[in-house]
Amino acid sequence: MPPKGRIVVNELICKGCELCVDACPQQVIALAVERINAKGYHPAELVKEGCTGCAICATVCPEAAITVYRQPAPAK
Repeated sequence: MPPKGRIVVNELICKGCELCVDACPQQVIALAVERINAKGYHPAELVKEGCTGCAICATVCPEAAITVYRQPAPAK
């Protein structure tokens, strides 16, 4: 079973640059087209299941706006 993760985007500092969207190997991140943040940008968000918590999105984010959480592996 693949690892499971999730991201939390700090919408106050996200500038909608889409670097995380392009870098996500699972293609589960997109810009929120329905809303904008206080600076006028469409922030990134997790749009579907499948995040593995690889943290590539957080690594490429120039604003450090993404926090990644990964579920621990089940005990054997």
